[in-house]
Amino acid sequence: MHCPFCNAPDTKVIDSRLANEGDSVRRRRECLTCSERFTTFESAELVMPRIIKSDGSRVPFDDQKLLEGMLKALEKRPVSMEIIENAVSQIKYNLRATGDREVAASRLGEWVMEELKKLDQVAYVRFASVYRSFQDLDEFRQEIERLDKE
Repeated sequence: MHCPFCNAPDTKVIDSRLANEGDSVRRRRECLTCSERFTTFESAELVMPRIIKSDGSRVPFDDQKLLEGMLKALEKRPVSMEIIENAVSQIKYNLRATGDREVAASRLGEWVMEELKKLDQVAYVRFASVYRSFQDLDEFRQEIERLDKE
């Protein structure tokens, strides 16, 4: 592992522990050249299905895009990064568990909304308003009333 500070090729692991409910390993490393410390995460690389967008195009699954979308919905909300990362892991698990080579973007969007609903109702409504293209206040009210009933 190259040091992100001085780009030296040699670092040593000074601590390892499980992260993301055992789905990855968190390692504290120290550069042997500049003595700076940094954290890395190691996880199994699994082939993710491609996403079929509404226009019919197919794109590779991008977990960074998923995380950014959820972070945007959760902006200024009291939800920790660890909980958000766990939700992303759950969505990725759902994708892999389908066993399909391709998954519709609408299905992925529904999983995101399910996770956001568990984390924060305001974030859920924010995401749903964009995802479902709410056109007016009545659609917001209907979604909030649906949340109240649940």
